[in-house]
Amino acid sequence: MEEKAQISRWEPLIEDLKHTAYLWKKNKLAMFGGIIILAFIVVAIFAPVIAPYDPYEQNLANRLSPPSWEHLLGTDQYGRDIFSRIVWGTRIELKIIFLVTVISTSIGIVIGIVSGYFGGVVDEVLMRITDMFLAFPSLVLAMAFASALGPSLTNAIIAISIVSWTVYARLVRAETIKIKNMPYIEAIRSLGASTPRILFLHIFPMTVSPVLVQMTLRMGSIILSAAGLGFLGLGAQPPTPEWGAMVSDGRLYIMNAWWISTFSGFAIALVVLGFNFLGDGVRDIMDPRLRR
Repeated sequence: MEEKAQISRWEPLIEDLKHTAYLWKKNKLAMFGGIIILAFIVVAIFAPVIAPYDPYEQNLANRLSPPSWEHLLGTDQYGRDIFSRIVWGTRIELKIIFLVTVISTSIGIVIGIVSGYFGGVVDEVLMRITDMFLAFPSLVLAMAFASALGPSLTNAIIAISIVSWTVYARLVRAETIKIKNMPYIEAIRSLGASTPRILFLHIFPMTVSPVLVQMTLRMGSIILSAAGLGFLGLGAQPPTPEWGAMVSDGRLYIMNAWWISTFSGFAIALVVLGFNFLGDGVRDIMDPRLRR
């Protein structure tokens, strides 16, 4: 009897997983995006094995060499292997995505929950601050913060995080306003639960689904922002193999050594495309209308 009870307890979860897998297979673009991102992560993990050369090793005798069997994607102005630098650059891009996502999501969730739950003056002040950040294009604002902090990879991550939390704050605020007046929240409040307990143990879990979708969709824009700062010299500094900085390195040689900017730019476009496809798939899978 106990075994049957345990089996019946797991049946709804198993069925939900099966339905999720069915929806995932049905969305071909999401599968394609997932494969791209999985490959991106695998390359980042195994970069020392995949890269045939040291990404920092210079060989001036072999500078600006076109793609060949010796150097699959050619070399740059210092004779460094482009393929190896792109492979090692996946680690830097993955680090940027992870840190910016964690920082900006944390800030946005806290501000959104507090603003939506308390309302009144607290909501007005926090939302007007949010509007101030939204009044400027995110890349322009990130450039301003990166310039003020100084050009470096760490400061670029901080700058992008500072301008990326607003989307999460508005999203979580809207969800919190809907949830806070629900009967089960009123019941928990009447039982004497503290405000922090209500906010982070009962309201926060209900906002995870839309936040997760938004996180996936925003990862592509994080790479573009990091690449933009790197291209302008406000992000990772030479000789760091960051993709945006590599595109910038090749702009002076675009007519004679097109491969320097082209392949690193293609890597940026491919990963951004993968995150966009993946985000669309996650959004569709989590849509309640498709799960019926």
